[in-house]
Amino acid sequence: MNLRQLTPDLAVAPQILPEDLPALAEAGFRVLINNRPDDEVGPEADDAAMRAAAEAAGMTYVFNPFTPGRITPEMISLQAEALAASGPKLAYCRSGNRSTVLWALAQAGKEPVADLIGTAAKAGYDISGVRPLIESLAAQAD
Repeated sequence: MNLRQLTPDLAVAPQILPEDLPALAEAGFRVLINNRPDDEVGPEADDAAMRAAAEAAGMTYVFNPFTPGRITPEMISLQAEALAASGPKLAYCRSGNRSTVLWALAQAGKEPVADLIGTAAKAGYDISGVRPLIESLAAQAD
């Protein structure tokens, strides 16, 4: 697994599989955030399979699918709620980029925009294309 730490209690990753969850739970992760739509994966890694595996591993599971180009306020709110849960969290999608974008959007107004983009870049994700949206959300939060 290719886990990339964004914050002390949030890592993002490319697609994981149900069989990865016991090891992730053993490593201390308590919340699993699935940002990958079901139409991008087969039944072995869809919402139902991942939910069952997360629950079996004792993890809280959140399904917040993000189709590229379709960000909604509800998605940002759900991601923020999931990120506010206690304990270490892992968010994943196809590459980790969409999970990183949702993290940054959920943090807009809480941290400087440049810091959010810089943190993402240090983890290997270029989210500069959503800078205007982050700035807009940050301005609304003021």
